Amino acid sequence: MPQKMFIKWFNGIRREDISLVGGKAANLGEMFSSFPIPDGFCITVNAFEKFLKAAQIKDKISIQLKKININNLKNIENVSKNLSRLILKSKMPKEVEEAIIADYSKINGFVAVRSSAVAEDMENASFAGQQATFLNVKGGKDLIKYVKECWASFYTSRAIIYRERNKFDHNPKMAVVVQKMVGSKKSGVVFTVNPVTKNMNEMVIESIFGLGEAIVSGIVTPDNFVINKKTKRIISEAVNEKKIAIIRKDGKNKAVKLDSKKANEKSLSSKELKELVKECLNIERYYKKPMDIEWAIDGKLYILQARPITTL
Repeated sequence: MPQKMFIKWFNGIRREDISLVGGKAANLGEMFSSFPIPDGFCITVNAFEKFLKAAQIKDKISIQLKKININNLKNIENVSKNLSRLILKSKMPKEVEEAIIADYSKINGFVAVRSSAVAEDMENASFAGQQATFLNVKGGKDLIKYVKECWASFYTSRAIIYRERNKFDHNPKMAVVVQKMVGSKKSGVVFTVNPVTKNMNEMVIESIFGLGEAIVSGIVTPDNFVINKKTKRIISEAVNEKKIAIIRKDGKNKAVKLDSKKANEKSLSSKELKELVKECLNIERYYKKPMDIEWAIDGKLYILQARPITTL
């Protein structure tokens, strides 16, 4: 299998490539030429398949999956741990490793490493938060380590249960996104439809200081803005105390305490809110459906990923 089969840069990816690059990468590639997406590439499902074949562990994975008892959480957790151990201890084929490092050298800095499962971000599925993301990764050795961690996260207990209950198969179709890291001064999420009231005319913006990981992990309550999509005016806003921000310090993610003044400061200016609303409405218009969008600001606005909202 030629090395170019293992890597696809965003500028060469479209939505219809989902079976090769997974949902996250397919959406990033689709948006890359029209929206402010940080550059990056995708390690395709071919690389994972090559790894499983070279390591001779595909049959071992199948044997473990046959042991699943969907009504026994401890059983599923044990299967998950066994599968993760199997993947993490296996060596990556040299040609796959070399292809990844060669393309990473074109970015040559901090990157975000994100799982991109083929079934992810489909209209009838919501795998959000079930697979791994690693931020501020630097250097070829760490990159290879975290790519394998992403592959292993295909078999988290949450992902196994979700696939079992929704009749998805466990066929290992996992790609990995390697994206230039944004040193986020501010970040958050946007829902282009109000997820609480289901009001199609409202957009909800959540924002914090630092990396969005603080929202995902639940350690910070974000500021909340409800926007009228037609007038683009603020309907309501809640500026919450954001005591902590996760930032990159000494090459690692660190949670730092914010002083009282900063913690209670509004995390988005009027200008930033306006730009964010405009960009996210354009994304919704592009996809012709409600979207869940992750964003970051570091001097300028970046869109980190976007997926259709499947829970309305």
